[in-house]
Amino acid sequence: MKLYFVPNACSLSPHIALRELGLSHELERVDLATKKTVSGKDFLAVNPKGYVPALELDNGQVVTEGIAILLYLAQQAPDSVPDPRSWEYIRLVEALNFISTEIHKGIGTLFSMEDGPAKEKAKEKIQPRLAYLAQQLEGKDYFLGDFTLADAYLFTTLRWTGFLGISLAAYPVLTQYLERVAARPHVAEALQVENPVAVS
Repeated sequence: MKLYFVPNACSLSPHIALRELGLSHELERVDLATKKTVSGKDFLAVNPKGYVPALELDNGQVVTEGIAILLYLAQQAPDSVPDPRSWEYIRLVEALNFISTEIHKGIGTLFSMEDGPAKEKAKEKIQPRLAYLAQQLEGKDYFLGDFTLADAYLFTTLRWTGFLGISLAAYPVLTQYLERVAARPHVAEALQVENPVAVS
């Protein structure tokens, strides 16, 4: 399998999952401005949508969209996720969708916004979501109790607050969560690979 990635983007989530699940993989960095990969490949030929992540399988098929990739990876290590017929699995899918629609979308859109009142208002709209996360993480190490694919995704998107100047001072449990996940050996490896000079 080959994961096409951009450092610190949402592709970090499946990158972490690949390492946590112990799945053999290659990585290829993408320049989203030129739509070229580090090897000179036309990324639009891999993923016509033009964004990461994209997972190229050994049979030539390509899987796109973060949640689809995460669930595909889970199928390759079936002991890593609950039975799809179980209540625990529904809770996992629920968590992944919440992270996608409320955290990823809410925080990610700020990267393309110019500084000003609209951006500040958008930051304010994120606060109830952060408060909810803090409530859910109170007394727990990870979002669903044990480390799951949801944490690979939540860690990836929640750490964007640091890049965007969104303070987590009101939610110390979230800061502790980010530190806890970053300290996991496979997460630290992924961060080091994507950010060889400086890791946060």
